[in-house]
Amino acid sequence: MVEKLGIYKCQPCEIIVESLTDSKGEIICCDKPMEKLIAKTADQGREKHVPVIEKLKEGIKVKIGSVPHPMEEKHYIQWIEVIANDKAYRQFLKPGQTPEAVFNIDADSIITVREHCNIHGLWKA
Repeated sequence: MVEKLGIYKCQPCEIIVESLTDSKGEIICCDKPMEKLIAKTADQGREKHVPVIEKLKEGIKVKIGSVPHPMEEKHYIQWIEVIANDKAYRQFLKPGQTPEAVFNIDADSIITVREHCNIHGLWKA
């Protein structure tokens, strides 16, 4: 079963997709069903992954981790996503960038904030 706004990953090729609708079917890639990623919510090691939301006059700033997450070639945050009022807002990141993003949305409208680390997977606030 596919869940609306669910994040799915193909283990063989590592492609990641987000579903826009609920479905009784499966998402298939590389001739195998894609794995639904379950967002973690509690940091467990040295690197911090849980998104931290800061209210601004013009919206919100999302920082990854209570201390900045590494942004190295082999270990970095790929994207930050905010779901608010049934809309998705996403900022893609690259190694060397600061692990944060500003979104011009009302903090009270936030449903969830999540991010994806290329090594440690999906996380949410």
